[in-house]
Amino acid sequence: MPEHDVRLQQLEVWLDEQLAKLFQANGWGAVPAATLTAASSDASFRRYFRWEGQGRSFIVMDAPPPQENCKPFVDIARLLATSGINVPIIYAEDLERGFLLLNDLGNKTYLDVIDAENADALFEDAIAALLAFQQLPMEASLPSYDVALLRRELELFPEWYVRRHLGIEFNEQQQSAWDKVSALLIDSALAQPKVLVHRDYMPRNLMIGEPNPGVLDFQDAVYGPITYDITCLFKDAFLSWPQERVQGWLKAYWERARALNIAVHEQFDAFLQASDLMGVQRHLKVIGIFARICHRDGKPRYLTDVPRFFTYIETVVARRPELAELGELITSLQVPAGASA
Repeated sequence: MPEHDVRLQQLEVWLDEQLAKLFQANGWGAVPAATLTAASSDASFRRYFRWEGQGRSFIVMDAPPPQENCKPFVDIARLLATSGINVPIIYAEDLERGFLLLNDLGNKTYLDVIDAENADALFEDAIAALLAFQQLPMEASLPSYDVALLRRELELFPEWYVRRHLGIEFNEQQQSAWDKVSALLIDSALAQPKVLVHRDYMPRNLMIGEPNPGVLDFQDAVYGPITYDITCLFKDAFLSWPQERVQGWLKAYWERARALNIAVHEQFDAFLQASDLMGVQRHLKVIGIFARICHRDGKPRYLTDVPRFFTYIETVVARRPELAELGELITSLQVPAGASA
C-alpha cells in the first residue's frame, strides 16, 4: 500500500468507528487487534481491503468519488438480496466519501477453482442464482439497456481500439460496414425479452460460498436483454470452453427459464441466435474498454485478453451469415482472431 495514502488513512479512521458500533450492537465485546490487507482491485478505481481479527473478517470497499459512486452498489445489493441470492451484507456505509463495510464472502472465486470436471456443478449453481434474480419484478429505478447505451458501448471499439490502439481511421466502406453491424446488434438486443441484467456475470465475480455462489460487482445492473448475463457467464475474458459444452449449458438455462415462466424465446434456435449476437456486442465493447484502460488509465495488462474476444467473435461470425460484414471489417483491420493486440 502506498506510504502516503490519505484515503486509506481516512478509511481506517472510519472503519474503527464502524467496527466499534458493530461489535457493540452484536455483543461481540471489544474490537480485537486486527490486520487490514489489500483484498483485490479491479479495472475501475475501486479497491477492497480485508479486515481480519480473532476469527472474524470483513471487507471494506474504497470507491473514491467522483470516479465511483457507491449508491448503486448499495441499492442493487439490497434488491438482489430479496431474491435470496448470496450478495454482500452492508454493515455500514458512507456514500459521500465512498466507504462501505461488508461481510466477507471469502477469497475463492469461481475463476480460482473451476475446471473441466467441476464446471457443470458450479455453473448449475450460477444458473440457479441468475434465474432467481431474473424473476424479480422490474420495479426498481434502474437504467434500461436502450439504444443510446448499446450504441455508446459499441462505439468504444472504433474509438479506443481502432483509432487509439491501432491508429486506424475507418474508411467509407469500413464505416458503412460498422454502421450496418451496429444496427443489427442493437436491433437484436432490443428485440429480446427484458430482465434484470447484472452486466458482468462471470466466474471472476462469483465466489465459492454458502449458498453458492456469492455474487459481486453488480453495481452497473440495468434492465435489458435476457441473453446478456448467461452469455457473459460462458464467454468471459479469462477462460474459454468448447462450443458443445457452452451450447449444452445454454440449453439447460433456457429449459429451466421456460419452466419458471421467465420470458425467454419460445424456440431454442432463436434464443441461441440472440445469445450469439448479444455476445458479439459485448465482445466489441470489452475490446474497446480494455484498450481504454490501457491508454487512458495506464493498465496495459488487460490487452493480453483481447485475442480471446476476437476468437469468440470469429467463431460466431463463422456460423452467422448475417455477421459476414463484421468478419470482413475485422480482417480489413488486420487483427484476425488470435493475433496479438
